[in-house]
Amino acid sequence: MTNIADVGRLAAELPEVTKGERHGHRTWSVHGKGFAWERPFSKADLKRFGEVAPPSGTILAVKVADLNEKEAVLAAGHAGFFTIAHFDGFPAVLIQLEKVDRAQLREAIVDGWLTCAPPQLAERYRAGSG
Repeated sequence: MTNIADVGRLAAELPEVTKGERHGHRTWSVHGKGFAWERPFSKADLKRFGEVAPPSGTILAVKVADLNEKEAVLAAGHAGFFTIAHFDGFPAVLIQLEKVDRAQLREAIVDGWLTCAPPQLAERYRAGSG
């Protein structure tokens, strides 16, 4: 079980991350590219859930490299990872923070950061953490 404070701490461990706000919600970026952001459900999202209760708690969206990676992440079946119709065709996954463990959250955040970081910065990070 994780929370938005864990997201902030994990993102802050990565090089050149800036924390900001977009549409009134926290977002984390590297070189101006958002790789993780709070993503509450809109009225349209809630309507699409119909009679099914939407995932509860804080929801985080995290970029992935492409739609194949998105499919792979979702196919892994880790608790807390999902998508919604609004994200169809968009390379990002949603994470229900109260359901995901810290190691999986860290992996998702690092992968999102690597997706958005300039190639040279990503290579330096990989060289230093691998």
